[in-house]
Amino acid sequence: MTDAVDPPRTNFIRQIIDADLAAGKHDRIATRFPPEPNGYLHIGHAKSIALNFGLALDYHGTCNLRFDDTNPLKEDVEFVDSIQADVRWLGFDWGDRRFFASDYFEQLYQFAIELIEQNLAYVCDLSAEDTRTYRGTLTEPGRDSPYRERSVAENLDLFARMRSGEFGDGSRTLRARIDMRSPNINLRDPVLYRIKHGVIHHQTGSAWCLYPTYDYTHPLSDALEGITHSLCTLEFEDHRPLYDWCIDHVSVPSKPRQIEFSRLNLEYTVMSKRRLTELVSEQLVNGWDDPRMPTLAGLRRRGYTPAAIREFCERVGVTKSDNLVEMALLESAIRDDLDASAPRRMAVLRPLKVVLTNYPADNHELVTLSNHPKDASMGNRELPFSAELWIDHNDFAEQPPKDFKRLIPGGEVRLRGAYVIRCDEVIKDAAGAVLELRASVDFATLGKNPEGRKVKGVIHWVAAATAIPAEIRLYDRLFRVPTPGAGGTDYRADLNPNSLQVLTDCMVEPALADVTAGERFQFEREGYFVADPDTAPARPVFNLTVGLRDIWGKNRP
Repeated sequence: MTDAVDPPRTNFIRQIIDADLAAGKHDRIATRFPPEPNGYLHIGHAKSIALNFGLALDYHGTCNLRFDDTNPLKEDVEFVDSIQADVRWLGFDWGDRRFFASDYFEQLYQFAIELIEQNLAYVCDLSAEDTRTYRGTLTEPGRDSPYRERSVAENLDLFARMRSGEFGDGSRTLRARIDMRSPNINLRDPVLYRIKHGVIHHQTGSAWCLYPTYDYTHPLSDALEGITHSLCTLEFEDHRPLYDWCIDHVSVPSKPRQIEFSRLNLEYTVMSKRRLTELVSEQLVNGWDDPRMPTLAGLRRRGYTPAAIREFCERVGVTKSDNLVEMALLESAIRDDLDASAPRRMAVLRPLKVVLTNYPADNHELVTLSNHPKDASMGNRELPFSAELWIDHNDFAEQPPKDFKRLIPGGEVRLRGAYVIRCDEVIKDAAGAVLELRASVDFATLGKNPEGRKVKGVIHWVAAATAIPAEIRLYDRLFRVPTPGAGGTDYRADLNPNSLQVLTDCMVEPALADVTAGERFQFEREGYFVADPDTAPARPVFNLTVGLRDIWGKNRP
């Protein structure tokens, strides 16, 4: 990892590992992060990454990055590359321990032969629909396939012919011979191999037309890699007996232990890879790295830092109880991180011109502002000040609401780091819209309080002559309700129509002219922002990462 973190909090998995090491079961631990390369990683995967790699680091063990690539129809090298980039971005490295389940296809095939030779697997000719029917339900036992009693010799012959490509897709499968009446439906003779012709696998090409299932491949890959603790989410708890069955009945070199923990469920988003894929393919978002997406690519483009995401995962913790995590917890993590690290800048999102009538038009001075009020080591910067300024439209009101402390007709306000000004005149168009303000400067207030009166409000500004035009994208939560699709409704109906607002006429201070993508700032009084990859020379583009405070907690829709 690249950044120092606090000592890890304990959890039930650490307690299991401590007990295993104390009992002499292992002399070192080995974990793995095993994504399927059929989509981009999301914040839920970050929890697993931090857990698996973090444990390996803390216990001086190893953590493999293994791609469980058993379904080539949905997989792509794009996803392989993005997963590797995301893991590295989070601050973890697998060294020379990158593997693919497809690395073991030949060995897995030989293990299947071992099962057949023990009469623990058979070739079944039932269609997929009939297989489901024979399987039974959660309340009714399954029925034996009519092909369950084939001889070992016949099964070996048919399985070899399946590999050679003699049979069509879906015509035959290899199934484990376990117990069709088991109360655990996963043990009712699960499919171990299926036929898929015409598929170009991103690692093995066209070498195979016979592909192992995930439930068969995963435990045996763990065992081949010498994994000691195989950590997975709670939905795999019912699969653990099959995991152990596969390991117990073939000649693998080790016997990993599967341990389940609760998955990360986050408010105001969806975590299902199927739904995330639909959002992208139906163009409901602008790709996998859309800053509204819970993908790590999206969060990175939104301005989240690796440290904030790791801290969020640490705060969520590791338990065996499913729960829905408040979005505010994630936002708090990035807000805390950027509050300490992000330099301050001024950006006017909705510009309103102010002409200082008593300030010489040809005068230009520099005022000094701190780059960070809590960190003197970040130094200061100088900002041009002149007779024409931009302030935010929201900082002026002709008829102010109660407790409005910004600029009003006849009222005073301090410009951040500069003078106190008074609004003397409001210029409007024919429709009554405010076009411009005329104001006067109190020259005695630079760095001083005015004599004989108290000015409460402070607003941000930029000098019109040197301001840089910018595009600012205000991102909000992708969904308008905490649990999209609750009650079986279409989750798309819960999309937030106001999740993105693009402001194209913003004005920012000159220091932001030549930012590079990924630079993060606090725009004073607005929030935390990051320079987007769409940034061009002298035309920066910024994304809102998070506001200065949580407004959703107070105003839930």
